[in-house]
Amino acid sequence: MINTDIESKIRLFTLANSLTENCLDRVESELRVDLGRKEVVEIKRKDYYLQFNADFRKEAKEMAEHYEIFYCLERSIRALVVQLMQEEYGDNWWDLKVPPAIKTNVDNNMNREAESGFTQRSEKKIDYTTFGELGQIVSGNWTAFDDLFKNSRAFQKIMTSLNLLRGPIAHCCPLAEDEIVRLEITVKDWFRLME
Repeated sequence: MINTDIESKIRLFTLANSLTENCLDRVESELRVDLGRKEVVEIKRKDYYLQFNADFRKEAKEMAEHYEIFYCLERSIRALVVQLMQEEYGDNWWDLKVPPAIKTNVDNNMNREAESGFTQRSEKKIDYTTFGELGQIVSGNWTAFDDLFKNSRAFQKIMTSLNLLRGPIAHCCPLAEDEIVRLEITVKDWFRLME
């Protein structure tokens, strides 16, 4: 039989643990961070997923991290271009400052998507530009960006590197080990460019 003093200490310990977990849950929720306290749950896949080659599934898992990084980077670059172009040239910046060839390409991409019957990916024209076209928009309107980026040549060099690194990620090919390192360095270069 458990002595009441020990039983009381166990209850106190359990209560303190529960309160601590509750506080940590609140911190994670409010700050949107994961403190790594929960067991990682394997993502439930569709029944057909296991029919894919095991090597491809392994590659996909390894490539997921690089895709996430590039997804966030590209989305933030697009948002930055829109913000700075609007600040410099107003809401009509697309019509005034985007080269005609890019506008034509975007219109073609939007029409092709509309004709496919698929859900429209975006209502923003900037989301239909290629990554290379984003660089052209910035370079052609450098005065909107020169307060943010230190050097136009460095910007072009980094955008070219990112565009080359984007290829394997966007087209479902594994990145070579050297290119993984290059991606990490180039993303750091991108943020350093804005310091």
